[in-house]
Order: sequence, then structure tokens, then C-alpha cells
Amino acid sequence: MIEVLLQVLPFFAIIGLGYGAGRSGFFPAEATAWLTKFVFYFALSAMLIRFSANLSFAQVWDSVLVISYFAGTLAVYLIGFAVALARKRPVAEAAVEAQCACIGNTGFLGIPMFVLLFGEASVGPVMLMLAVDLIFFGSLIVILITGSRDGRIGFGILRTVGLGVLKNPMVMSISFGLIWSASGMGIPTPVNSFLVTLGAAATPGALFAIGASLASKSAERVAVAGWLSFAKLVLHPAAIALCALVIWPVDPYAAMVMVAVSALPVAGNIYIQAAHYGVAPQRVSATILISTAASIVTLSAVIAWVTPGGM
Repeated sequence: MIEVLLQVLPFFAIIGLGYGAGRSGFFPAEATAWLTKFVFYFALSAMLIRFSANLSFAQVWDSVLVISYFAGTLAVYLIGFAVALARKRPVAEAAVEAQCACIGNTGFLGIPMFVLLFGEASVGPVMLMLAVDLIFFGSLIVILITGSRDGRIGFGILRTVGLGVLKNPMVMSISFGLIWSASGMGIPTPVNSFLVTLGAAATPGALFAIGASLASKSAERVAVAGWLSFAKLVLHPAAIALCALVIWPVDPYAAMVMVAVSALPVAGNIYIQAAHYGVAPQRVSATILISTAASIVTLSAVIAWVTPGGM
């Protein structure tokens, strides 16, 4: 556990550095927004294109992994949704809370961290999990919020959601890389060097941006945020472990990656959606802050458990 904590600590140290820069005002919110945009559209996209271009669809696709991850995530989603409804929260708020309970910071924190911790072989499983999060659950929150307000789910909502998924830089980067791989053409050396150099900025840039964005978060409504953090950091990896190891067993290495990814703290993009629709942004803000801080310990514990000798 201590050894894993020491491996994970540098990642959180960069997050802490970003938090300090944002909290002190040295790195204002506007700078954080621009850094996030650079990482999201350029650095992380370059990393994903390079990784996926060196993989074939057959190497990446694993139907059992998708079913296992989807089932475990959906189970926790439904628990989060049910608990919110039991507290007599409206459907829109229940959708946001359910999202917090099971969607982690896979793009900005998971991909950079696990490539370094587990090697580039982890990219395939991580990309599949990210695709499930973006395509299904990322669409579901928009459909539920918009549908609950309009009283129905029309073609216009589905069209907007579909276009949003297709325009997502992560989806576009992975798709482009796999298409390039399918063409049979290797990546030219100058292009590969370009992607390596630009992609290298993804890890420190994403971690610093996470920290700087946390500086504007507040820990209000701690009881609910604490419950949602527990769901994300404990229930979600437990559900994925049950599915990936017992119900729908997957390859041991893939199972290790799946459980570790599911232990990531709450994704920052949920706050963006909550703020955009005006649905419980303070609650989401507190959950992201608490789950990220707590994950220093919980994520280390899960990684120590899933790595060889721990399970």
C-alpha cells in the first residue's frame, strides 16, 4: 500500500500544485479554462490518436469487458438515482447525482496515470471504458435533464446528444486513430514525433488543470457529497470487481485496469454539465473536491489490491 501510494503521490502532487496556483490567484480561472482547452483538444487528443493508431479494432474491442463494465456502472448509477429519488429530489437532480456516483475522471486523470503505472497495454481497456462513459452515460444525463424539463424526449434532444458525442475530441481522436490503424499505413516518423511531443504535455497539463479547477470548488452540502464520493470511490470499484472477476470474468490484466479505473474520483465534466443546466452545481462541486482528496488514499488502496499479489 505504501509503495503504491508513493507511486501515485507525484500525480496528486501536480494536482496539488495546480490547486495552490489557482487558490492563490496566480493561476486565475480564465487561465485554467484555456489550459483545460489546450489539454482537451490538443495534448490529450494527440496522445489518444497515437495510442489508438497503433492498435487494431480487434485488439481494442472486448465485448465481455464492455458488458461487465456497463453492468457494474449501471448498477451503481441506479443506486445513486434511487437514493436521490428517495430523498425526494427531482429527476434532473437524481440524474446528476447518479452520474457523480459512477463516472470518474478517466480522460484527464485515468489515461495519463495508468499508462505510466500499468504500461501502454492498459490503453485498450481504458479507451473502451471511456467510450461507455461518453457515449451512453454522457448522453443519458442530457436526455434525463432535458426530458424531465420538457416532459418528453423528442428527436431534437436525441439529435443534439448524438452530435455532441460525435464532436467530442476524445471520441474523434480514438476513432481517427483506429481508422488510421485499419488502413494498414504506419505513422510517418515526423508525425509520430509530433504526436509524442504534443501528447507528452497531456499528463502534467491535465493534472495541473484538475488542481487549478478544484481551487474554485467549495465543500457545501458535505453529507450528500460524502455519500456520492463513497459511491464513486468504494461502491463503483466493488461493483466492477464483482462483474469483471465473478459474473462476467475478463482477462486478469484487463480486470486489474477496469477496477483501478473505476476507483478514480468524480469527473470534472459533470460540473460543467450541472452548471450549464443549472442543476445542483454546488453539490457536484463539493463531490469532486471531496472525492479527489479522498482518492489519494482510496485509489492507492485499490491499485495495491488489484496489482499482482494483491488480489
